[in-house]
Amino acid sequence: MYLFTSEVVSPGHPDKCADIISDSIVDALIIKDSKARVASEVFVAGKHVIVGGEVTSKANLSTLQYEQIVKDALIKIGYDGKSAFTREQCLYPEDVKVQILLNSQSPDINQGVDQEDGETGAGDQGIMFGYASNETADYMPAAITYARILSDKVYHYALAHNHKLGVDIKTQVTLDYGNKDNFENCKPQSIHTIVLSAPSNENIEIKEVRELLQGLIDDAGLPTELYDPKKTIVHLNPTGRYVSHSPLHDSGLTGRKLIVDSFGGYSPIGGGAQSSKDYTKVDRSGLYAARWIAKHIVASGFAKKCSVQLSYAIGVAKPTSVSVDTYGTVCEGLDDDKLSSFVSESFSLTPNWITAKFALDKPSEETFLYADVAARGQVGQSDYPWEKLDALDLFKRLK
Repeated sequence: MYLFTSEVVSPGHPDKCADIISDSIVDALIIKDSKARVASEVFVAGKHVIVGGEVTSKANLSTLQYEQIVKDALIKIGYDGKSAFTREQCLYPEDVKVQILLNSQSPDINQGVDQEDGETGAGDQGIMFGYASNETADYMPAAITYARILSDKVYHYALAHNHKLGVDIKTQVTLDYGNKDNFENCKPQSIHTIVLSAPSNENIEIKEVRELLQGLIDDAGLPTELYDPKKTIVHLNPTGRYVSHSPLHDSGLTGRKLIVDSFGGYSPIGGGAQSSKDYTKVDRSGLYAARWIAKHIVASGFAKKCSVQLSYAIGVAKPTSVSVDTYGTVCEGLDDDKLSSFVSESFSLTPNWITAKFALDKPSEETFLYADVAARGQVGQSDYPWEKLDALDLFKRLK
C-alpha cells in the first residue's frame, strides 16, 4: 500500500463561516467600488463575530450594513434558525453579536499598489503555488476531489433536510496508490478509507444516522473503479454522538483552511490565504494565475502533474520569480527550464494582467462571487474564470 489523504470541510464549518463572511464583505465592497482595497479578517466564536482589518473604498458601508452582511452570510450557509437544532446546539442568526474593527489601508502600501502610470503593484510580498494533475477530469488531485464530492453531497442534503442533519460537516478520503511509483505517476488504485462527520438531530439513533450517511456516500458518484462499498473502510460520526456544532461550539478564523482551499496537501501552499483580500493581493490573484498555468501545462499533455511557483515584491508589478516543476513527469522534448522560460516570456503575470484576464474586479451573480469561491474551494471548480482552458493553442506551440 501507499496511502495519501486529503480532507474537506463544508461551508458550515466555523473556519469556512469566517472565510465566507470575509469574502461576502469583499464582494459587497468591490461590486460597489471596483477599486476597493480590502483585507477584512473575521473571527467567529460562540455568538460573537469580529470583523477586523483594513478597507479603503468609496462604498462607505455603515456598521449596520456590515452587520447585515455577516448575518445574511450565516443564513445562506444554513444557520438560519429554521433547523431542528436548539439554540444550545447550533448558532441562530438573531443571536449573533457583531463587532466591526475596520481601519483604512496604510498609505505607505497604497502608494506602491496604485501607481501613477496605471500599473498596479503587488499588494504584498509573498509566494504562491498553483498545481494540477491528470488524476481527475478537472485536473485536480484525486483525494481532495472525492472528499469535495462527499462534502457537497452531504451538505446539500443537510440544507434540504435540516430536521435531520446540520451543515457543519467534515469529510476525509484516503487513496491507496499501491506503491510510491503509482503515486508519482498519478495512478490511484482504490479508495482505502472514508471519514465523514455530520451533526445529526439528537432524536435520531446513531445507527440510523450512519445508514443515512452511508447511503449518501454510495449515491455521491464516486468512481466505481476506485470505490468498493464492500472493501473501503468507512468511519461515520466516529465519536457516536455529534449534535452540538457550528461556531457556537468551535471558533473559526479566516484563512485557516489553506490546504482544504487549494490542493489537499498534494503540493506546497503559498504564504497567505485568499479569503478576505481584494484582487491586488497576490496571495489571491497569484494563486489563480499559477493554477491556470499549471492546469494548461497538464491539459496540454506536457506532464502528468505540475506545480507553478510565483513570487512578488510589495509595490512591484512583475513577479520576482516564476518556476515550473513537473516532478519528473515532463514529456520528451521539454523540461522544467523550458516551461519556466515559456511562462515568463508569454504572460506578464502582473496584478493588472491577472485582474483583466479573470475579471477579478467584476464579481457578480452572473460570473463568480468571492463568497462562493470561499465556500467551494479557491481552485478546481470548472466554472471559475481561472479554471478555463482558453489558451491551449498557445501552450501547444511548444511541442
